[in-house]
Amino acid sequence: MKYLAEMTFPEVQEASKTAVALLPAAAIEAHGPHLPLLTDVIIARGMATAGAQAIETRGLASLAVVAPPLQFTPAGYAASFPGTLSLSPETARVVGREAIAALAHAGFERVVIANAHLDPAHIGALHEAAQDSRAAGIRVTFPDITRKPWALRLSDEFRSGACHAGQFETSIVMAERPDLVREAIRVGLAPNPVSLSEAIRAGRKTFEEAGGPEAYFGAPREASVEEGRQTLATLAGILADAVAADREAGA
Repeated sequence: MKYLAEMTFPEVQEASKTAVALLPAAAIEAHGPHLPLLTDVIIARGMATAGAQAIETRGLASLAVVAPPLQFTPAGYAASFPGTLSLSPETARVVGREAIAALAHAGFERVVIANAHLDPAHIGALHEAAQDSRAAGIRVTFPDITRKPWALRLSDEFRSGACHAGQFETSIVMAERPDLVREAIRVGLAPNPVSLSEAIRAGRKTFEEAGGPEAYFGAPREASVEEGRQTLATLAGILADAVAADREAGA
């Protein structure tokens, strides 16, 4: 496993002939008072890194390379919170499509999207970018963890929809970047069991309208490093299984 941005161009030229690229997809947005704006990027990069290792271990590629993350995207639900950076869905679709095309142009035989940002506009833009890319002849694997069968592998909190900066996401950040968790704040946060996904389906447009005035949903106080590591292993398995399924299907 290698990180693309740490490689030289001759190394990429040689390695990409039989390698796949993993593209983390995330956002810079509010994640409660206890997690950094970088949370989704941390999760997506951790997912991609673990997924790259799983892909190599299972012999699905001779080398898996983790690309720099996409981190400017629609984040409208958090737009009122300072620091959130949000793009239009149309722009995100173009950026995603061109990032995939750039990786294909570099010689990678497949691009695997590791997404950690669950805003519907963002996910829609990723699906459209993947479809555009497939239409151009690029092999793209995108296991959408908000959909079956992948979502069924994740935690009860994740499936409940009350999982923005809650136990699920906080656990991963604790495992990957504990230095960025405001621990004194985290342990004092009361659970917020409101389902963000249900609120979105009901037409709510912001975290505040959805019942998350502090930009978190779920139970961050219940998070743990152990759960974070287990979740990353599960996410890695999802990426590897998705690649295997696409290969078998000739996609």
